Amino acid sequence: MFTGIISDMGEVLEVEQRGDLRARIATAYDIAGIDIGASIACDGVCLTVIALGATPRNWFDVEISAETVSKTNIGRNGWPVGKRINLERALRVGDELGGHIVSGHVDGVAEVIGVAEEGDSTRVTLRAPDDLARFIAPKGSVALNGTSLTVNEVNGADFGINFIPHTKQATTWGGVGLGDHVNLEIDTMARYVARLREWE
Repeated sequence: MFTGIISDMGEVLEVEQRGDLRARIATAYDIAGIDIGASIACDGVCLTVIALGATPRNWFDVEISAETVSKTNIGRNGWPVGKRINLERALRVGDELGGHIVSGHVDGVAEVIGVAEEGDSTRVTLRAPDDLARFIAPKGSVALNGTSLTVNEVNGADFGINFIPHTKQATTWGGVGLGDHVNLEIDTMARYVARLREWE
């Protein structure tokens, strides 16, 4: 379980197909505090740490199943060496819940269809897959590439997000561009409300 508050920007160091996809990610995290088997959200995808090292930089390895590749932007964009990705350690009991409850189970991929500067902030318009659009509501929460964000407006399958300077600096959203494909996780409460309504 995560909160969508990004605590590091990692960098993809290596990618190798070994049955499943295996990736090595550089991090500023103290690897002495990471256990093998720990969960780390990588651009919003909950992945399991399978190896750790500190040469020449701190890094951890993850395996990514074909199912995960097919459901996320990894299958659209790939993870090229040098790519920067948002990282978040799993929520611990007693931690501050600064964002919203995020599972790290990506529901689909949204596309950036508009980017506009508004003062110091950046307004980004995204298009959700049709089957997920009904779960997105104005002033509701979404996780995009693992970042907990508030929806400004919704128009059909399109929705807008405002990125303040801090978010652009602390996450990969400072480099957003038209046509980018981003991991979308809808709000857990919206998912369960919709499921309950099916039984009415």
